[in-house]
This record gives sequence, structure tokens and C-alpha cells, in this order.
Amino acid sequence: MGIFKKLNWFFRRQKRRYFIGIVFLALTAVTNLIIPQAIGQFADWANQRQLTTSHIVTVLVIIFVAGIGQYGFRYGWRNQIWGGAADLEQQMRSQLFWHYLNMDEMFFKRHRVGDLMARSTNDISAVQNVAGVGILTLADSIITGSMTIIAMILFVDWKLTAVAIIPLPLLAVMAWYLGEKLHDRFSQSQAAFSQLNNKTQESMTGIKVIKAFGQEKADIADFNHLVGKTIDVNRKVNFIDALFDPLTGLIIGLTFVITILYGSHLIINHVITIGQLIAFVGYINALVWPMFAIGRLFNVLERGNASYDRIQNILQEESQISNNFQGLTKVKRGELHFQVQSFSYPDGNQPVLTNVHFELIPGKTLGIVGRVGSGKSTIVKLILRRFDDYQGQITLDGHDIRDYSLDTLLSNIGYVPQTSFLFSTTIKNNIRFSNYDSNDDSVETAAEQGAIAEDIHNLSQGYQTLVGERGISLSGGQKQRVALARALLGTPKILILDDSTSAVDAKTEVEINQNMRHLGNLQQSRIIITQRLRSVIDADEILVLDQGHVIQRGSHQQLLQEPGWYQDMWQRQQMNF
Repeated sequence: MGIFKKLNWFFRRQKRRYFIGIVFLALTAVTNLIIPQAIGQFADWANQRQLTTSHIVTVLVIIFVAGIGQYGFRYGWRNQIWGGAADLEQQMRSQLFWHYLNMDEMFFKRHRVGDLMARSTNDISAVQNVAGVGILTLADSIITGSMTIIAMILFVDWKLTAVAIIPLPLLAVMAWYLGEKLHDRFSQSQAAFSQLNNKTQESMTGIKVIKAFGQEKADIADFNHLVGKTIDVNRKVNFIDALFDPLTGLIIGLTFVITILYGSHLIINHVITIGQLIAFVGYINALVWPMFAIGRLFNVLERGNASYDRIQNILQEESQISNNFQGLTKVKRGELHFQVQSFSYPDGNQPVLTNVHFELIPGKTLGIVGRVGSGKSTIVKLILRRFDDYQGQITLDGHDIRDYSLDTLLSNIGYVPQTSFLFSTTIKNNIRFSNYDSNDDSVETAAEQGAIAEDIHNLSQGYQTLVGERGISLSGGQKQRVALARALLGTPKILILDDSTSAVDAKTEVEINQNMRHLGNLQQSRIIITQRLRSVIDADEILVLDQGHVIQRGSHQQLLQEPGWYQDMWQRQQMNF
């Protein structure tokens, strides 16, 4: 029953809804008692040879009215209780989704997408069942069971009732013992499902790579191994789960045997009539559901309890990036000063940036180059506040970037990564993602600046072309240019291009660079991170990084005159161009 305590916050808010639902449940239970009593009276009239047409009509009318009442009352409790469960599902899904959106980069390194999806689907459904099936089963079993037992005492015989319910305590013992076993097994089942979900998501995402290397059989074997593991775990869950109904049925069967044996004795001794015994058997049938419900109740509660714990474990994790909701809400010029003495990733021991400093004036361009792993992209992550735990300060217009709200900071920075993510919608909507209020002319202007307009016009449906999941219908270069257009449409104060032209040809790169120079009139500053030195020849300043240190800095012409990495790399690239 611990899950009810954990969900107490929800039930307090929805107490009126659940009170009404339970009232309708009680009314349903009352109407359920009418029919056995009517049938028992019918049997007594028949046994006493007093059955008349009016008696038959009376019984039929009673049964019909009770049936209509059951329908209305059932609709009432379903509407209230299922409505409450749906509301809990909506709240928890929203809470979990919002939590995902606010978590930092390290959170997504610790948890794979498939596992997070499992908690957002299966686990939430299991918790929802507690607020729906769980409440229904608990209330209905108590109300129906107690009312039925009261009717058995009042309308038949208290001694027969006392003897018949002797096996009932066995249900509590069974439910307690099997419930604990089920909780542990179900936790293992959910973990296995998460692993399988991870594998499925990863294989679907990397299907092209799997096919390209001919690893279909190996991937299928790995998938089948996880499926087998999941089946084995669920088999153990089902073994415990399957014990509830047979054991409940055994206890119910024992109750029927006791009822028939002792009830026959009472009839022989003229304590009760045949009609009363028939009514009593009807009441026992009415108890079948509450008895079975106890087994189902513990099943639902233990599943919900395990799933709720898994969800809460995720929700209790805190992001290392705090959003200052009361922070600054306006960026005036976009002047950036980067002064970082040292930075190490949370899961690393060695600094990846040491004594890196530069300033970026509006309208100017900064180039950052260096070998792979030199710390170029780390600079961008700090500017975007992917990490805050560094020694030094990064300011925007003289204010620490942590003094701005995240929405304000990020809306003034246009970021185009090397690997561009596109949504499975139209090209137009992908470009408009940075500014949904933009009109068609603005979208087309951004596409021209990103050197993607001609490619779009050559598509059969133009800007209304669906790009597919992750932009699968477009080439790597086209995806990069759509992402560039998207960033430009947002008119950010600072534009960051993180090797964002790596998949385009030399001619297109020249066109993009020319467009970038034209944008200089808009007082937009740019940071260009690249492996192609031709992309930064017009930069006002270029930083050369190696192992987190700035080993060279200056303009393109200055660095060409200075022996070192930049000069050597320029010569090599010129030979290969």
C-alpha cells in the first residue's frame, strides 16, 4: 500500500473526483445485491407453489431496473475514476518531459534514450493504473465485499455467513507474500525492457551503418539475446502473477464447498429456505470479484510502486546548470568576453581548457582552429552553458552569462553544430524552428544566406518537402545548410558555426563565406570553428588550440608569417585543394 502514500499529493488534489466515483461504486454495489435477492424470492415462490404472473413480472421489472441502474452508476464511476487516472498520467508525463528538457549534458550521458523512453511510457502507464484500476479495485472490493457480507447476514443467516468467510484471511496472507515477490521481479522486468528499448532505438537510428558494414546478422543476434533475456525475466514475473488467480480460485472453491455443506444442513433443520440458499450462493458469486480483485490489486500496486520509484529516481536528479528565471532578460550589443583559466569535464581528471581568453566585438569574426580534441568545441559548450563549473568568467555585455536567464542567453546565440538535427517535418518548418513568427519571405532570405535556396527549389514540393526523421531524405551538406538557415533566421547577436560546413563542397563553402561577410553589416559577431582554414581567412582574429592551450593567435596573414601549426596546415590544405 506504500504507493498510495507516495501518490498522496495527487489524491489530495483530486479528492472530490474520487469521492464522487466511490459513491457511484457504492450505488453499483447496492444494485448488485438486488438481483440475487429477487431471484431467491422467485425460487421461494416457485418452491411454495405461489408463483403467479404478477410475481414473474415483478421480478423481471426489478432485474431490468437494477440493470439500468448498474449501467448509469458504472458510467459515473468510470468517468470519475478513469478521468482521475488520465489526469495523473498527463501530469506525470508533463513533469517528466519538462525534467528532460531542463537536464544537463551529463544527465544524458548517464541515461540512454531507450531507458528514458521506457520510464516515459511503460512506467507511467503502470503508475496510472494505480490511480485507475488500483483505486477501483480497492474501493470496489471493500464496498462490494462488505455490503455483500452484510446482505448475507441480514437476508440469510449470520452463522452461515461466519462459516463461509473463514477462508478469506488466507487471501490477505497470499497477497502479502506474493506481492513482495512480484515487486522485485517487476523491477527487474522494467530494467530489462529499458535495455531492450535502448537496443531497438540504437539499431533503428544506426540502421544505415549496420547495413553498410553488413552486420545485420550480428545485430539481430544481439537483439534476440536481449529479447530472450527480457522474456526470461517476464516469465519469472508471470510465474508469480499467475499464482494469484489459481490460489484465489482455490479459496473461493473452498468457500462454495463450505456454503453448500453447511447451507444444506441449515435447510434440513429448517433454519433457512432453499430460496435463501440460492440467494446466498448469488452473494458468494458477488464476492468472487472482490476476492479476485485482491490479487489483481496487489499486482497493480506492486507494478505501480516499482515504476513510481524508477520515475522518482530520474526526477530527483538535479541539473548542474541552474536557470536564473529572475535573471537579465535583454542582450543589448552582444559583446562577449571569454576568460577561462581552467575547465575539466565532470567525469574527467585533466583540464581540457587552460588559460583561454578572447573578446568578441559585435560585427567581428573569431576563428578557432586546431587538431581534433584540442578543446575547440568545449569553448562553445561553455558559452552555451552546457557546463558552468569552470575557473574564470564569461561575460556578455559586461554581465556574467549565468546572470541571464537561459532563454535570453540562448535566444541571442545562433548555434550550428557539425552534426545537424532536423525534425521530421517540412523544410520550411525546420528553418522556422528558431522563429515561428517568421513569414515566407524571411524564410527564403535565410535559405539564400545559408546557400540552400537553390536546392530547395529543385525539390518537388519546395519548402513543403518533408525531410523525414532526422532529415534522412537530405544529404549531409543539405542538412547543414538548412541548420545554418535556421540559425540565421533567429537573427542572433552571436552566430557560432561549429565545423558546420564540413559536409559541403568547396564552391558552396565559398558562397556561404561570402554570405557571412555580407552579414557583417548587421553587427552580428561570429565564431567559426573549423578544420578548413579557408573558412577563417577573413576572420578578425584566429585562435590555434592544442590540448586546451592557445598556442597561436592573430589574423590569417599574421599566422601565415609565423612558423607553427597554422602555417603547416595551410600549406598541406593548399596542396590538397
